Amino acid sequence: MTGAPTGSTSASPTARQIWTRTRGLLLGLVAILVAGIAIAAVRSGDQHGRLDPRSADPHGSRAAAELLKARGVTTHVVTTLDEATAAATADSTLLVTAPNLLTARQQNQLRTTMRESASRTVLLAPGSPSIPRLAPGVRVERRTTVSPRSPQCSLPAALRAGDADTGGFRYTTEAPDADACYPGDGLATVLRVPHTASSDTVLLGAPDILYNDRLDKQGNASLALQLLGSRPHLVWYLPSLGDASATDGGESSFYDLVPRGWLWGTLQLTLAAVLTAIWRGRRLGPLVTEQLPVAVRASETTEGRARLYRRADARDRAASALRSATRTRLAPLLGVPASRAHASDTLLPAVSAHLPTTGRDLPALLFGTAPSNDAGLIRLADELDALEREVRAS
Repeated sequence: MTGAPTGSTSASPTARQIWTRTRGLLLGLVAILVAGIAIAAVRSGDQHGRLDPRSADPHGSRAAAELLKARGVTTHVVTTLDEATAAATADSTLLVTAPNLLTARQQNQLRTTMRESASRTVLLAPGSPSIPRLAPGVRVERRTTVSPRSPQCSLPAALRAGDADTGGFRYTTEAPDADACYPGDGLATVLRVPHTASSDTVLLGAPDILYNDRLDKQGNASLALQLLGSRPHLVWYLPSLGDASATDGGESSFYDLVPRGWLWGTLQLTLAAVLTAIWRGRRLGPLVTEQLPVAVRASETTEGRARLYRRADARDRAASALRSATRTRLAPLLGVPASRAHASDTLLPAVSAHLPTTGRDLPALLFGTAPSNDAGLIRLADELDALEREVRAS
């Protein structure tokens, strides 16, 4: 005889249910991953060789280096501070492409070299992290857009170049004989600060005039060649992460090594996780009762719970359940209110009055501690059954 197939009563979700619940999240993660890879690929392509005189990329500076070479200016590319300070001499121009990336120690060392070498130093887009050390007395203001601007100053190089694509950071200074050129909203985007008769510092608010794709625009090439080619040698300093001088030799904690942006990102992720948990919790709604699809015998429920207790080695819970059920059944037999069934000062005197010669340790039996082993638990169940039978029989 073949019985009719019964449906599964397991509460575990099926593979289809799991996929239905998680496919939106998985698709979102895949979309974020693909977008991240695409953005990284695009940015890496655009930023490759940025301001590198060996790079022919749009944001490289190979065209400027070739023009300088044609004018007899030698370009020496360095990536460490030690190489830059060693190569800086009175007949050279030191170009620092990323002064804001230098540490305070590197900036101080570079400033010393600038004073001692009597050379020209050109700083590309120096901001508040580098201005106080590399250009004392100069104040930096917020950025402005890069666009063609006229010199509006008496600097010969700017007058010969004419209009140029300048912008970015803007600078002010009270230094005498300083040349404030190519103003944006009244403040200079190109500033020359003289030190001695043969040395000076030039600050460019934006490096755009050195990019390959901008060198042929306006007077960019003329301005770049005059600022960088005033001496026979050009030291092109590209700061790198592998420069040993970037470390000060001190001990840094883990939080010192974590970029600032990660803290804000962590706070955002935490907030997103909390909001997601609230959203997921609210969408479940209130509990709804419903009839079981099948009838479950009481003996099966009892056996199932007993197996769970045994698997968890929860003799204390099992003993508590046995004692509580016995006290609940004894109370109406002894005339004890249901609300006082589990009060020892009410139930124990009632049992003793009903069975004056029971000979059992009633407090230990009805309100005692949990047995230490399975045999003790079985013995407790037998004694509780025997006590209940005696009460019913008397």
